[in-house]
Amino acid sequence: MIDPKDLKYSRDDEWVRYDGDAVYVGITDYAQSELGDLVFVNLPEVDDEVIAGEPLGDVESVKAVADVISPVSGIVLEVNEELLDDASLINNDPYGSWFVKVGNVTDEAELMTADEYDEYRG
Repeated sequence: MIDPKDLKYSRDDEWVRYDGDAVYVGITDYAQSELGDLVFVNLPEVDDEVIAGEPLGDVESVKAVADVISPVSGIVLEVNEELLDDASLINNDPYGSWFVKVGNVTDEAELMTADEYDEYRG
């Protein structure tokens, strides 16, 4: 498995892309492949608070429902509305299909580099 080097990764299989003082959050290729075909996404609202280590939403596949665990604490600045209409975008491009953009980041879960994450998921 090769994950983008410019991202950071959580042990809960989320990725983080830094954008100035804000971050984009999504799920990894590993997570989407384990879940199978995604059919529904439940995301927070703009201005909602998210807390590192707690669910920020969930994804539903034909196999299961799984929480998306926030890798950061902060305020939701933006939600990827496209995923609400077509959750399969995540299966097609997990690293291009971000869930939320979070600002006012006050805390981060322990994040790994791509190499560390690949070793972790080995």
